[in-house]
Amino acid sequence: MESPIFALDIGTRSVTGLLLEKQQDKFSVIDYCIKEHTERSMRDGQIHNVVAVADVIKEVKDTLEERSGTVLTKACVAAAGRALKTIEATASISLLQQPITNDEKIKHLELTAVQAAQMDLAGQEKDNDYTNYYCVGYSVLHYRLDKELIGSLIEQSGEEASVDIIATFLPKVVVESLLAALARADLEMEALTLEPIAAIHVLIPESMRRLNVALVDIGAGTSDIAITDRGTVVAYGMVPVAGDEITEAISDHYLLDFPQAEATKRRIVNEGQDKVADILGFESTIYYDALVADISVHVDRLAAAISDEILQLNAKSPRAIMLVGGGSLTPDLTSALANKLDLPANRVAVRGSDAIQSLVKNEHIPQGPDFVTPIGIAIAAKQNPVHYVSVRVNKKMIRLFEMKQLTIGDCLIQAGIELKKLYGKPGVASIINVNGTEITVPGSFGTAPTIYLNNKEASMDAPIKNRDDISVIAGSPGAAAEVTLEELIGEVPAMTIFYQGKAYQLQSSLYVNGQLRTKDYLIKDRDIIEWKKTQSIKDFLYSRSTENLNSTKPFICYVDNRKISIDKGETKVFLNGENVTVEQKMQHNDRLEVKSAGNPTVQDLLQQLDIEYIRTITVTFNDKRIVMKQILVSVLRGVEQLELESPVKFNDTLKVKEKSPEPFIFQDIFRFAEFDISMVNGNFKLYKNDQKTAFDAEIQTGDRLEIRWS
Repeated sequence: MESPIFALDIGTRSVTGLLLEKQQDKFSVIDYCIKEHTERSMRDGQIHNVVAVADVIKEVKDTLEERSGTVLTKACVAAAGRALKTIEATASISLLQQPITNDEKIKHLELTAVQAAQMDLAGQEKDNDYTNYYCVGYSVLHYRLDKELIGSLIEQSGEEASVDIIATFLPKVVVESLLAALARADLEMEALTLEPIAAIHVLIPESMRRLNVALVDIGAGTSDIAITDRGTVVAYGMVPVAGDEITEAISDHYLLDFPQAEATKRRIVNEGQDKVADILGFESTIYYDALVADISVHVDRLAAAISDEILQLNAKSPRAIMLVGGGSLTPDLTSALANKLDLPANRVAVRGSDAIQSLVKNEHIPQGPDFVTPIGIAIAAKQNPVHYVSVRVNKKMIRLFEMKQLTIGDCLIQAGIELKKLYGKPGVASIINVNGTEITVPGSFGTAPTIYLNNKEASMDAPIKNRDDISVIAGSPGAAAEVTLEELIGEVPAMTIFYQGKAYQLQSSLYVNGQLRTKDYLIKDRDIIEWKKTQSIKDFLYSRSTENLNSTKPFICYVDNRKISIDKGETKVFLNGENVTVEQKMQHNDRLEVKSAGNPTVQDLLQQLDIEYIRTITVTFNDKRIVMKQILVSVLRGVEQLELESPVKFNDTLKVKEKSPEPFIFQDIFRFAEFDISMVNGNFKLYKNDQKTAFDAEIQTGDRLEIRWS
């Protein structure tokens, strides 16, 4: 026959021991025993006097052993729900250097967040010691990509991936005090559960946990609260007000000592009345309705404390409230809670052991709501046991509570191994400058840490068992950045331009630190790379030596101390018909034309200055066409008189003297016509336009001049 399950509910006022046996898929109560503490060795559910509590546990154990004939060596116990600490935390990872490609990396990210929660919790302690708490589980709240919610992080593109988790921790002092008390009573801890989880386990099956229900375990010193919603237990809480507050109120009001007041409270609740004698010896009968009226203020205070905590945990009134524990029988408490939370009266109910569906009904079943938690501890410890596990991590022994299937990741967290530090660092990156923009060429990724479970390689989520040996070897660093120009820039297409009507194919040029390099050049840190995908006109003309590019500069001379640029002395560049500088960049299919510079003369200079050098008129003389000229300007280089055809030199310093034009007279014709003036003798006459005239007569273009002899 299978050994019975021995469960202990170590409460503030008493210790309840229970023996259960499993019958197929149900449980049957064999026996139970309740012993009250002889002193206040428990306060608010926490053991304050290990020796005194151990003595009571041993009494309960000895009684059940004697009655059942069974030697009890192991016990299932529960930790108070208020002892749980829940912490939300976030961890993030850059996707620029470490993309997530598998579930293993996501697991690493989640456990990094759990470690952050553990450190946050440790920061709330005076000694900042994370080992003061056991992590008993965590849940992922959200995955985020660049701070936006996302369903999965695998193969996502972005800058940063992060995870939000909620982790649950149990204080070490709670566990150690339970272990110590059990050890002094010659018992080992067989399994551990949590008090509110125990009650919920037997009263609210998983199929009902989608409902928003509050379960309140009202004991003597505390009221423990657990809330279900969305298929799970979403919150735990506690208020340090419970049944003892009501007992004290009865003691004060009726002048009874505390034990008598407790007994009176129970009899009135069960029988409707009780006859009592106060400390002065006066006897009286207290009826249920009178008791309700006399302690209504204190009941209202208890209801207010519980309802306030429920609203704090749930942010709203739940759909229903279940009350268990001896304090749940407090008169009129259900009505007070319904009023405080604005619920119908039938949505707040006291639940007893008869509501436990998995329990076989027999004469040994203790009745009432104060036995729900002890029975729940026994059943939960059997169906969902939390075992004590010892594991060696990198030669260090750690202990964990198996509230779920433990993994290597859980062990690393408890051992305080920082997962981020186990990854091999990325290889040294190269910082280079490409066309004025600084970019980073990363090295290769470091490798993930290697994990061994009992000398065999394993993953973070590999399950572990008691006495397993885990070792973690940090990953190797990545290699330094190594990339060629071709790998960096890729294939660059050629460009076609038309120069003086002829097509040319231009390849892009790659310069590193000012030197032309081939595409197989291996890039080094701090290289300055110029990738000339287009060429300037200057580069194109230089590469072909087709033009003297100095001639594209202005041809300068100085006239009367004025700086003058002579157009004819400057090479003109036209791109797609527009006059441009040689610095202009060319694009695909551009048309380039160059008009070369000439050797400027004085005439080119005067034309550009719009200075009239010669005044001319045209006349006929003795029926011959004659062009008469008058020089209006003299150009000097120092003392040298220059002619129109004289070349002007670069940076020449010249002086231009202009003369006022004088009228031409008849006599001037002899300087331009082929006529021997010595023949002008005898009788002759001068005619202008068939009219007699004189040598000093003014003439103009078109005049007909003649000399006639008689």
